[in-house]
Amino acid sequence: MAIQRREQWSGRLGFVLAAVGSAVGLGNMWRFSYLTAENGGAAFVLLYVAMTALIGLPVLLAEFTVGRGARKSPIQALVHFGGTAWRPLGALFVASGFLILSYYSVIAGWTLRYSLVALVQGFGPQAAERFGEVATGWDAFGFHLGFMAITIAIVAGGVRKGIERTALIVMPTLFVVVAGIALYAVTLDGAAAGYRYYLQTDFGKLLSFEVLHQATGQAFFSLSLGMGAMLTFASYLSREHHLPNESLVVGGADFGVAFVAGLMVFPLIFALGLSQEVGESTVGALFITLPTAFGEMGMAGRVVGFVFFVALLVGALTSALSLLEVVVSSAIDAFGWPRMRAALVAGALIALLGVPSAWSTDILGVFDGIANNVLLITGALVLSIFVGWFMPDPMAEVSAGAEGVRWFFLWRTLLRFVVPIVLGVILVLGLPDTFVSIASLF
Repeated sequence: MAIQRREQWSGRLGFVLAAVGSAVGLGNMWRFSYLTAENGGAAFVLLYVAMTALIGLPVLLAEFTVGRGARKSPIQALVHFGGTAWRPLGALFVASGFLILSYYSVIAGWTLRYSLVALVQGFGPQAAERFGEVATGWDAFGFHLGFMAITIAIVAGGVRKGIERTALIVMPTLFVVVAGIALYAVTLDGAAAGYRYYLQTDFGKLLSFEVLHQATGQAFFSLSLGMGAMLTFASYLSREHHLPNESLVVGGADFGVAFVAGLMVFPLIFALGLSQEVGESTVGALFITLPTAFGEMGMAGRVVGFVFFVALLVGALTSALSLLEVVVSSAIDAFGWPRMRAALVAGALIALLGVPSAWSTDILGVFDGIANNVLLITGALVLSIFVGWFMPDPMAEVSAGAEGVRWFFLWRTLLRFVVPIVLGVILVLGLPDTFVSIASLF
């Protein structure tokens, strides 16, 4: 088996933008905004920030610590620190990335299709019918394959020349686009109603267990935790990197994009009198309500719609790169394959698994439920227990490059006690919905 020299990021900026790109995805552009509007506005934001600090950032720092310390992909990293008994946890990370990318690329294919529609012909009044046509069948399958081909090509280029170079170009573009559309939305008549809907404050929601559950889940999922992506990206870091600072930057940028996305989405919807169509937090709503709004805006809507769906596409692509890299890095470490071969084989198998999702949104929903409600939560839960209780001297590993930090004892305490309890509750609460969705297929 050939021994390959492990790649490294060329610098901090490339790593941070790639990690932020992994975290920023389709959920940031719609789900956070919707949950904020429906769960107390500023009150939900406070809970989200609190849960990010108590749950999200500790798990993110744990993934960074294991990845950088072992400098290996998830399976090999867990074996490095914990022995073969922890191999199944690494395998769970790889399986999660494999499954998620299989259906995520179908959704990303929708964004690619809508970007082209906006560019070529614009959006008509029949957005719901259009979505029904493009969401499943041969069109969905074709754009799924097209998106996977783009993802495979970039990952095959390597960490520096592929993933990092892409992140350095597209992530600043994404930030500018989101901020630009948000500023444009300010000029629309009726935008104030959208802001009120988005940020109306109901502090009574702070006492709601359901809202707390929603905030915790969003804080966890939005950071791409529990799938080994952040662990894998950190494996390409040198020991000079200040891991706590990197965690704070990634978490802050992820929240910033999600929050500003709401400032562009809801003013557009309310300015055009479509508030009654904001009925449920689904991907379908993202591809129906907003295209309807863009269609009502004429030529301006065509331009804004194109830019918006390109931004969605960028968010989907950067997340997809991290998911595929988890599988590719693991194949390289396990089999000694060259990167090109690993990317092609892994990408082809993932694309094949995505075929059922391209033909049925019900199957896509079941895959999503299994991944989000079971696999990711379980992976992060077990990782927190591993780093908190079983990893040899994680305090020394996380302190490398960050010797002046004084709160690492608090970090390990959260991993030992708070994170497992909270994630355990979320896991139990999510199981019934998962079982129901699976049963609905039969």
